[in-house]
Amino acid sequence: MNKSLWHKAKEFIIDFYKETGKPGEKAKKRLQEIHKEIEQTGSYSHKTEELEYGAKLAWRNSNKCIGRLFWQTLHVFDERQAKTEEDIFSALERHLMFAENKGKIRPAITIFRPSEPGKEEVRIWNHQLLRYAGYGNAGDPHSYIFTKKCEALGWRGKGGNFDLLPWVVQIGDRPPVWKNVPPDCRLEVNISHPEYDWFKDLRLKWYTIPLISDMKLEIGGIVFKAAPFNGWYMGTEIGARNFADEDRYNLLPVIAEKMKLDMKHSFNLWKDRALIELNAAILFSFKEQGITIVDHHTAARQHRVFEQNEEAAGRKVTGDWTWLIPPLSPATTHIFHRSYKNIVQSPNFFYQETPYQS
Repeated sequence: MNKSLWHKAKEFIIDFYKETGKPGEKAKKRLQEIHKEIEQTGSYSHKTEELEYGAKLAWRNSNKCIGRLFWQTLHVFDERQAKTEEDIFSALERHLMFAENKGKIRPAITIFRPSEPGKEEVRIWNHQLLRYAGYGNAGDPHSYIFTKKCEALGWRGKGGNFDLLPWVVQIGDRPPVWKNVPPDCRLEVNISHPEYDWFKDLRLKWYTIPLISDMKLEIGGIVFKAAPFNGWYMGTEIGARNFADEDRYNLLPVIAEKMKLDMKHSFNLWKDRALIELNAAILFSFKEQGITIVDHHTAARQHRVFEQNEEAAGRKVTGDWTWLIPPLSPATTHIFHRSYKNIVQSPNFFYQETPYQS
């Protein structure tokens, strides 16, 4: 009998039945079923409603996420029966098309079969399903190692700054299989500025959906190593990190030069001024093209409502302050001025070792 798994399963099921208002007798009967299944097989399977609610709780418990107000709206795709790489690719495509929703982005998660003893694991090699290649002299430096792995598998990009990487899937010990992002999933926004006409000449773009695909999901002691999920972008994720970080696209000097700012001294705040206009361009471009995005001030206000909702439900609000504060003007939000206990609760999402580096 796997006592650790039983303890985690029991804790989750009790919470699930309590939070969803189901009768205690049903919870007792369900626990008996799970106990017997663990005794006989060493594991157990979630019912669909348990899987769906567990995924939503994982979002609610994600201490680093400022967008948790919408945790109950998460759409769950149950793909535990997917057997082949093509099955998985098809499920990923369905997920993206559902999430994109003609620009009105919907939060979603696709859950593939869990990791169990004696069974082949499903792993997605990508950090995000939409991500640009990094070549060393072009593209996204964050993707450099993964790009090399894709090239070793036979993929070839154009060597540009915005080449979408292929999807790479591995089942058990089988060789990994890659597939180019389908044409109808290549969802990108061209970046322009509401005032600076020269901005469009930079030929910047970014993909519309942040779809994380390399974290594992844990629900009641069951681990799903392939469970890609998405919300929508907060503008600073692109404008203050992806485009601005020195070890990413490092665009602040480029923007400052175009703005004719003096970059010899820091006291004139050239980085700050360039950063503001870069972020303004991101928000403007997404809105102009009808793609859901949120600014950091609105996101912080939404998180305040989440905090109020949690407290009203009798739950203590946990959070990772270092992640919740936005990377642009954090002191203008209430989050900067309060503290959170970074207590990790279950269900939740966790980092895991990448398959190609293990």
